Amino acid sequence: MNIVKNGRAGPAWTLVLLAPLIAEVLPGATRISSLFVLPIEMAIWGGGALLIRAAVRHWKLGWLNMLLMACALSIAEEFLVQQTSIAPLVIQIVKGESYARAFGINYLYFLWALFYEAVLVVMVPVMLTELIFRSRREDPWLGRRSAIMVGVIFLLACIPAWYSWTQIARVKIFHAAPYSPPVAYIVAAFLAIALLLFAAIGPKRRALIVASKPLAPLYPWLLGIGGGIVATIWYCLVLLAFRLNPDFPASIAVTGGIIIILTTLYLLPRFSAHAEWSDRHRMGLVFGTIVGAMGLSTVAFFYGTLPIDLYGKLILDLIATILMIWLAIRVAAAR
Repeated sequence: MNIVKNGRAGPAWTLVLLAPLIAEVLPGATRISSLFVLPIEMAIWGGGALLIRAAVRHWKLGWLNMLLMACALSIAEEFLVQQTSIAPLVIQIVKGESYARAFGINYLYFLWALFYEAVLVVMVPVMLTELIFRSRREDPWLGRRSAIMVGVIFLLACIPAWYSWTQIARVKIFHAAPYSPPVAYIVAAFLAIALLLFAAIGPKRRALIVASKPLAPLYPWLLGIGGGIVATIWYCLVLLAFRLNPDFPASIAVTGGIIIILTTLYLLPRFSAHAEWSDRHRMGLVFGTIVGAMGLSTVAFFYGTLPIDLYGKLILDLIATILMIWLAIRVAAAR
């Protein structure tokens, strides 16, 4: 029995909302006082996640195809739209020279953003939406015309997203120097995006569908704890990128981040290939990752934050937690 009786557009609209909600609003990157940017985030993050998932389902591709397209979406955001991985970071917990920046790239921040955005913008929202609309898990949710419409809206939304951050927020709110990215970086970003998309959906796209050797999955609650721990550690990485501890060796932070990524990419495909893998495991992983992403960040809201932002985050996080508990109960009952 399906968890939710859904309309035709229900899964698509749910994913469009969940992508920025999970990646931006619940962790607090987008605060209640700045929720006016949510429609743009829905168009870019939500639209991007919806197009990626539609491509994967339309061509019956695998998780690696989805991951490569998610990385392409992240590179577009980090190098072309908001350019936060190449412009000097405007957020510095401890003032001073840039931390973990070389050859014009905030390399620790970029490592953080690449994995965070691929997972929290695409992979987790897709998994959660498919848990909500279980009977339509294999449907693409988009036809050709609607995919073109979503793509056009996505591209148009990139313009105000670029302008509002690079020309207004960066200069007038954070009082940072204007930044013009080198042409070579823009060209390199377009090339990287094109290569990732070509690998993911080009003529050889099915070569990425490699059967993983099954590995008995952990209990759902252990997967949840693991997802929460990884999300918490990942938040610590971005704090280091923001100069939380300028004396901490950036090489250790980067090495630790790469180890986490490789371990995750090694274990999860093997867990999901096992015959015992179920929606309860998916739910545990989603629940723990989202709670971990929004948990530690709450601490920062107790220092110099508008009351509406603090209490708004607490209320939204509480509502999200309650709804996920309700969904977990329904998933457990439906097995």
